[in-house]
Amino acid sequence: MPMTRLEEFLNKNGVAHQVIPHPLAFTATSVAGAAHIRGKEMAKTVVVNLDGHLAIAVVPADRKVDLERLRQAAGAVSAELADEREFSGDFPGCEPGAMPPFGNLFGMPVYVEPHLAADPEIAFNAGSHTELIRMAYKDFERLTHPKLVDM
Repeated sequence: MPMTRLEEFLNKNGVAHQVIPHPLAFTATSVAGAAHIRGKEMAKTVVVNLDGHLAIAVVPADRKVDLERLRQAAGAVSAELADEREFSGDFPGCEPGAMPPFGNLFGMPVYVEPHLAADPEIAFNAGSHTELIRMAYKDFERLTHPKLVDM
């Protein structure tokens, strides 16, 4: 199961969470629909390249990352979407495009859109295209220490 590392991490840290199986889906909005999760609660994990270093941007399923705002907030000279070839080996056990937003597990900083922080719960891909995890946003914040960025 691709999410073993993540689930072990959550259990070790005493985080209550729910694993939600869903039909095969590849986009954040289709995952939200398949799992009956509100779009504003479903987080999309986007890998970005900030000055040559990988980072994770987390936005609601129906939003795109504003790379200019992210660049400014991160104090970077350049910000661009990372090419899958740049990070294919950085998320062991995860299916491509289904990475969870736990940059701390993969050595990457995490930037979160404030709309996600305003909701009491967050849901995200659990490393596969058929399962997601829902948990309290405050626990996500406690474990990942994200920087809030209006992007």
